Amino acid sequence: MTSEANKADQAYDLLERMITFQDLRPGSMVSEGTLMELTSLGRHPVRSALQRLSWEGMVQIHPRRGIIVPAISVESQLKLLEVRRTVEELAVRWGAVRGAISHKQDMILLADRLHDLSKTGDVVGFGGLLKQVHSLTIAAAQNEYLTLSMAPLQGLSRRFWFANMLDRAAELATATALHSAILKAMSVGDEIAASKASLALNDYLTEFAYRTLQRR
Repeated sequence: MTSEANKADQAYDLLERMITFQDLRPGSMVSEGTLMELTSLGRHPVRSALQRLSWEGMVQIHPRRGIIVPAISVESQLKLLEVRRTVEELAVRWGAVRGAISHKQDMILLADRLHDLSKTGDVVGFGGLLKQVHSLTIAAAQNEYLTLSMAPLQGLSRRFWFANMLDRAAELATATALHSAILKAMSVGDEIAASKASLALNDYLTEFAYRTLQRR
């Protein structure tokens, strides 16, 4: 059972990365068999991963037709950010107040890793670190119901950001500064500073979406 669960997690990580970084293009349709070939994993872990990705809004499953990777729209991103703004602020407040010492030590380490990786231009690696930041925030907040709301919000908004990034170095530097401010505020238990930093991050993501709209 553990091995199957690990394979399902592996399939999820691989497919989520392919969708986020457009190895699977927005609007494209693929078959389950194709995804099995791409991941080198069996039918069960791929199906399990697809169910999870469907729940998060990253794919649409159409029986007897295939799996569609939804298109990315600015309108959807702006609606999503309206919700993320409130939920994420709540999560970082709880993370600051409820986080254990181990959580807060990991926050400092992650802030340092974001800073180091942002200089390399490795967007795939940076995306992986952002997922760790979000997971750590939820863990520190110690409310399992946050997972239900945060996962789709984070995954979809992260996908939009990477898909529309033009000046990679500038956007990675900005994201590093904003996420680091949240992590450092939570690490010292400052819920007010964590809240302000979270709102600043979401202001940036909203401004980024409007910039994308203007280009289009």
